[in-house]
Amino acid sequence: MATPHNQAEKGMIAKTVLMPGDPLRAKYVAEHYLENVTCFNEVRGMLGYTGTYEGHRVSVMGSGMGMPSIGIYSYELYHFYDVDSIIRIGSAGSLQPDVNLMDIVIGQGACTDSRYAYQYELPGTFAPIADFGLLEEAVKAARDLGANVKVGNVLSGDVFYNNYTKVNEKWASMGVLCIDMESAGLYMNAAAAHKKALTILTISDHLFKEGQLTPEQRQTGFGQMMEIALKTAAAEDGH
Repeated sequence: MATPHNQAEKGMIAKTVLMPGDPLRAKYVAEHYLENVTCFNEVRGMLGYTGTYEGHRVSVMGSGMGMPSIGIYSYELYHFYDVDSIIRIGSAGSLQPDVNLMDIVIGQGACTDSRYAYQYELPGTFAPIADFGLLEEAVKAARDLGANVKVGNVLSGDVFYNNYTKVNEKWASMGVLCIDMESAGLYMNAAAAHKKALTILTISDHLFKEGQLTPEQRQTGFGQMMEIALKTAAAEDGH
């Protein structure tokens, strides 16, 4: 039952999927953290793998950048492959002075400047939030690992190179911790499908300070985030 974007057959994908934006990060997770790995997707280079972590079956698959991309892949996972939970593992730009490079941010909620929610024809503004059970497990795992973790609102923006130069200051003034480009779309897809979602982010750059991670660090240097996500996935599989 392959889709236009995923060549996997039903049953090849675990109930919980980790989703980095970069498919090469998915490959890295599979090769360095999972056992008994099989590749279930190579369509459009969006690599997907299934294996085991501490005896628990887990999949990892790239999502691409932005809500249109993660929207497609997460929709298909939820609706066509019986996936129950998706945990996004990504990078983000900090908006706050106390959220620094390599800190972990767990997205309790996801603000957005996108019109992604228009499709649901709601008579108001939808507030995309994480699944509390996944959030609770991730915070516990982060603390057990000694990670410098913050929990709160993130912003999922549609524009990376924004012509509106004051936009970051506006969101920062509302206490938003950092910016990614995917979480709100993932959370909305999960809500509409009555499934679970969580975003765990590593700060790769700061919007108001000097310094940023290299592309290589973004791809392979997010060990704490990956372990938090994997331990959360294992706990979810054990329920």
